[in-house]
Amino acid sequence: MKRVLIVDDEPEIRIGLRLKVDWESLDLIVIGEASNGEEALDRLAAEPVDIVITDMNMPGMNGVSLLDACHAEYPSLRLLVITGYEDFQYAKAAIRNQVNDYLLKPVAQDELTEALRKLSQQIDDERRMHDQQAKDQWRLSQYYKEMKEHFLMHMVKGELELGMHERAKVFEMESWNGLNVRFITAGLRERSFTGPAQRTPDKLRLPFELICKEFAAQHPSTPQVFRDLMYPGLIHFVVPVTGQDTDISSFVSELGECVERMLFIEPALGVGQPVFGFRQWKEGYLSALLAWNLSEPGESRSHTAVPESSAAKSVLTEDKAMRMQRYLQRGEMEQFEQTVHQELNDAFYISQARFVKMIFQLYLLLESEAHTAGVAQESGGQLWLRPDLVLELNNVEKAHRFLCGLAQTIRKTAKDGAEQTESSVIHAAQQYIRQNYMCDLNLTMLAEKFNYNASYFSELFKAKVGKTFIQYLTEVRMTEAVTLLEQTTLGLWDIAELTGFSNASYFSSKFKRMYGIAPSDFRQRPPEKFISKHPKK
Repeated sequence: MKRVLIVDDEPEIRIGLRLKVDWESLDLIVIGEASNGEEALDRLAAEPVDIVITDMNMPGMNGVSLLDACHAEYPSLRLLVITGYEDFQYAKAAIRNQVNDYLLKPVAQDELTEALRKLSQQIDDERRMHDQQAKDQWRLSQYYKEMKEHFLMHMVKGELELGMHERAKVFEMESWNGLNVRFITAGLRERSFTGPAQRTPDKLRLPFELICKEFAAQHPSTPQVFRDLMYPGLIHFVVPVTGQDTDISSFVSELGECVERMLFIEPALGVGQPVFGFRQWKEGYLSALLAWNLSEPGESRSHTAVPESSAAKSVLTEDKAMRMQRYLQRGEMEQFEQTVHQELNDAFYISQARFVKMIFQLYLLLESEAHTAGVAQESGGQLWLRPDLVLELNNVEKAHRFLCGLAQTIRKTAKDGAEQTESSVIHAAQQYIRQNYMCDLNLTMLAEKFNYNASYFSELFKAKVGKTFIQYLTEVRMTEAVTLLEQTTLGLWDIAELTGFSNASYFSSKFKRMYGIAPSDFRQRPPEKFISKHPKK
């Protein structure tokens, strides 16, 4: 309820005002009275007040001085003047202090009630607006965080080449391209849990994630933190390297102690090799995953899980990885399996660490293909969450059988005849567009990603989707833009940038052409017939 203070030097006037109004029906409550301006200011300083009803002609501090003080010290206060004097000085003071209403005595009951009803409504409207602004700000912060995690995830998977630096600027991360960093992977191991069934990694996943994010937000090194949605049990940190290994040791130790103090469980932590620049982040991420896989709870606090000699060096070259992807996508399984066997064999005879890393890199390649093809992986075969599986793959034949089995499953699920192959590719392309609409996408780049000729891919896309690549991309971007217009207070420049348009002017003209209304007008009053976020045909 809104709180009202009555200020008048005549007690009978104050009583009369109380009796004239059904305060509760207006959602108001009279919290006190004052006989002059000084008493009123004392009450205002002692407790919250929403509305002041005041006389102007009072002994001591009169209404003019009270209005001046209220306007200066309590600008959000609603002021209602009720006076028996039609004095120009009083009227001028009321105007100067933006008084909300000015009534002459004797005031009628309905007149006073109506004035207070309007003030109560104004306060309600203002509170709703503040609540909405706070909600919008929260939504925006959540959207920003999700977009940033999405960007980081694509970058460490090597899926974001074009527009990488432009997107980094959006998230104020461009300086990270010039830093040496280490990736740190944290997770809770099944074998670390003893006791009641309520305390398992699944049950503690959310508090573990919140603890890790809060730790990152408060740490002076300001690390980046993100999740891989395919493996919700793991949290990843990107920590700047200052040249002192003791800084990383301290970070790992503090993180482990924080989790253990809050959850009474010691986490498993894997520290990757130092890497420099965005293009090496994929290697840094992979080395942290490998370190986590090989670590035991507590031992990774000295970040010795990955030998320094293997720093930032891929055991599977980019050319070979691309060749194997092509084999898999074209269904050339014999060539794929032969290549996998050769790579595993070569790595096995060099060292155990190289062999394990090769398993993980091949698995990461298959994981990426499964994601692109829309094939869900069973949790029982996920190496990052089941490190015991890697220990079982202790020779070339076992590893080869495991990896090629996954490849066959992916191939069989994703493709069933030539027609379905093309449909799967277009479906994957649509998914890629929906995930990367904010980047500088083009048809040639997309065709190359899926190993197609650009002209043929353009025709195939239009035939399968029913619209051109540009039309589809623009619609995806516009759908996201509508969401931002509806749910945030972002300016048009920010919305244009977040949704992949080159500038606000182009975005506005495109929006008006597609929806028949300017984005600024849409935000103020969306059309009644605007049922769908999808543009008109």
